[in-house]
Amino acid sequence: MGTIGQDLWFAWRAFRKNPGFGIAAILSIAIGMGINVAIFSVINGLLLKPLPYQDPERLVILWNRSPGLNITEDWFSTAQYFDIKNGHSGFEQVAIAIGGNENLTGEGKPERVGTIHVSSNLLTMIGAHAALGRLFLPEEDSLGHPATALLSYGTWARRYGSDSRVLGKTIVLDGKPYEIVGVLPQSFSLPREVLPTLGGAEQSEVLVPLALGPEAVSNRDHEDYNILGKLKRGVSIEQARAEMDTITARLRHDHPDLYPPNGGLTFGIVPLLEQVVGDTRRPLLVLFGAAGFVLLIACANVANLLLSRAVARQQEITLRSVLGAGRSRIVRQLLTESVALAVCGGAVGAALAALAMAVIRWLRPANVPRVQDIHIDWHVLLFAFLLALLSGLLFGLAPALRVSRVDLNATLKSSGRSASEAGALWGRGRSMRKLLIVSEVALSLVLLVGAGLLLRSFASLQTVSPGFNADHVLTLGITTTGPRYKDRKQVLETYHRLWEQLNHLPGVIASGGITSLPLSQMFAWGPITVEGKVLPPGENFINADERMVGGRYFEAMQIPLVSGRLFTEQDIATSPKVVVIDDYMAGQLWPHEDPLGKRIKLGSLTSDEPLVTVVGVVGRVKQYTLDTDSRIALYLPQTQYPVREMNVVVRSSADPAVESASVIQIVHELDPDLPVYSVRTMRARVAESLARRRFSMTLLVIFAAISLVLAALGTYAVMAYLVSQGTPEIGIRVALGATRFDILQMIVKRGMQITLTGVGIGLVGAFLLTGLIRSLLFGILPTDPATYVVVSLFLITVSFLATYVPARRAAQVDPVTSLRNE
Repeated sequence: MGTIGQDLWFAWRAFRKNPGFGIAAILSIAIGMGINVAIFSVINGLLLKPLPYQDPERLVILWNRSPGLNITEDWFSTAQYFDIKNGHSGFEQVAIAIGGNENLTGEGKPERVGTIHVSSNLLTMIGAHAALGRLFLPEEDSLGHPATALLSYGTWARRYGSDSRVLGKTIVLDGKPYEIVGVLPQSFSLPREVLPTLGGAEQSEVLVPLALGPEAVSNRDHEDYNILGKLKRGVSIEQARAEMDTITARLRHDHPDLYPPNGGLTFGIVPLLEQVVGDTRRPLLVLFGAAGFVLLIACANVANLLLSRAVARQQEITLRSVLGAGRSRIVRQLLTESVALAVCGGAVGAALAALAMAVIRWLRPANVPRVQDIHIDWHVLLFAFLLALLSGLLFGLAPALRVSRVDLNATLKSSGRSASEAGALWGRGRSMRKLLIVSEVALSLVLLVGAGLLLRSFASLQTVSPGFNADHVLTLGITTTGPRYKDRKQVLETYHRLWEQLNHLPGVIASGGITSLPLSQMFAWGPITVEGKVLPPGENFINADERMVGGRYFEAMQIPLVSGRLFTEQDIATSPKVVVIDDYMAGQLWPHEDPLGKRIKLGSLTSDEPLVTVVGVVGRVKQYTLDTDSRIALYLPQTQYPVREMNVVVRSSADPAVESASVIQIVHELDPDLPVYSVRTMRARVAESLARRRFSMTLLVIFAAISLVLAALGTYAVMAYLVSQGTPEIGIRVALGATRFDILQMIVKRGMQITLTGVGIGLVGAFLLTGLIRSLLFGILPTDPATYVVVSLFLITVSFLATYVPARRAAQVDPVTSLRNE
């Protein structure tokens, strides 16, 4: 321990004598460390930390899938819940839930809250407890019991001021009263990424019991329910999936009309953590790899600094050897210095990581899961410490071994001579320096190519037409529920008055509404059959997206009318049923015919629904994301298919955000108890749909820019150092007749040889590694030639400038002064 202390004290004295070197090395490693610690904090919070529930590794979520019908994730019916509960032996417990958003009225201001109806065992299955009052009782799973509710801690604090006397009070959800029997703890959370309910509630603010009647066992309609399960101890996911396949095979056999052979019905089982993480895993791992590249470049920079400094200390190292220090002792001293630099850099990097975390939170898309779990904890600090030690060894070992091989006689003879092997322009350590610069250039090229591909992909995505015009459009949500809207006539009358008053607002061009707003994670689909169309054997229906529209929705969104007409005020409940379809549906169902006048039925062949007539064809809309195509889609008039919940859209000639106050005022004049929610522009919704791609692209571009700066600085520093050490050699060349241009050309040529070697290796590395980001790209291949060429030329230009500046300085050397100093 004593010798280690001496090594540390000597390292401190050495850094204090040359603070510029220490600061440069610490800042370089701090940048690389800060980026890595920040990204690891995100990965730790999202991918590594277990979910805050009891036995999280045994919790799973189930999905209803029919690949043949293009259904990869669907919800369940109550009958399917009982099929699983009573037929699967691998689960310790199975719970059912259905959620959405409901109007909360009663005490206080009316608001729209996320509600989830759950079976009584769901909360106990995940280990929840009540902070106040009680949880649900098993008997509340059946009809005939008083309606009760649990409040989230946030709702309790916000609406009731954390009053413990809230128990026994009544809240009203969509016009129905519920008695408050408990409050959940502040640590409890059941967000959308854990329980992705059909209604799209982002967070569960109120929980109520899901009371099922005896008909629920056989009810296979309304596949709107989530199912969570807890595996028995010792039961693997593979075993549970195998048993589930047996259940779905039996269902396909027993109910071929509901689950046709072409659908391929299966019930998927997904670990709950995997469900929560979703598709963020690959982008995060790509970013972590990119951060590692930045750290390697920083290490190469510091290694070059250490090598240059160690070569300059050759006389000191020789003297230590003469006095009896063995090679291992010298290596240990040099490694102690490098590890000390790395630890200091790691400490500064941890501070930078805290700032980077703020940037990441600012850049993050709204749908990044588990944001509350992302912070710098002891796991992250341990990672930072171990990474600092590894980095110190990584960038310190090679220079230490290289310099510790001393030739005592040669070094002592050349004492004080700058033209020695250690001081020549391409003298001792040149191979190591060249290798480090080549590595920096190669790593930078890989990052720059990746960033370039993502930039081009993002630019390509932004040119995709969503099928509507998002500019100058305000959107908001309203739901007409409660005693005032028991009659559907009242619902339609309220919306009719709303469209009229909105259209009379100054500057408003058109207004309307739709049940599923594009690019907003809203969707609904159902089976349809086509009159006169014979389906292939084993196929009972076609799946199509279904959307109800009101007012002048198509005009407000500027969705083009391809043929026929839009809905009019004459399309009412007593008139013949009509439908507008998109041109994709028209091409799929009637590829060589005029779809106008054709008739379809909502439902399967056995459905009692009336036939509806196609009266219009509109353009196809990007419903889910800009980089995916939606199913065939149809639109139904709200006046014939009354719905309570609508996403209102208002197109105005002015700034839509300015219009929001007037629009909300009109809604409240119609009904003061009607909550208005999700108020934002359509342009903002489009931007949110790109947020996750923007997040990955921005971070990778930042990493690439940092790597480019580090590589350029590293190249410049090494070239400047070699030129300064090789001044005598340059003076001799000039004295022997070399022109300034010859000196400039010689140094630039040698520097560019190193750069081009790094570019060549980097191109191979980029070709091999950019396939990892294929899923993040749109409209461009990972091997896009233009990106590779542009990035290579850009990096070569930057490296040329980093080499040219010290080369130009070298060309100005006065040979007389240089030789006199020698």
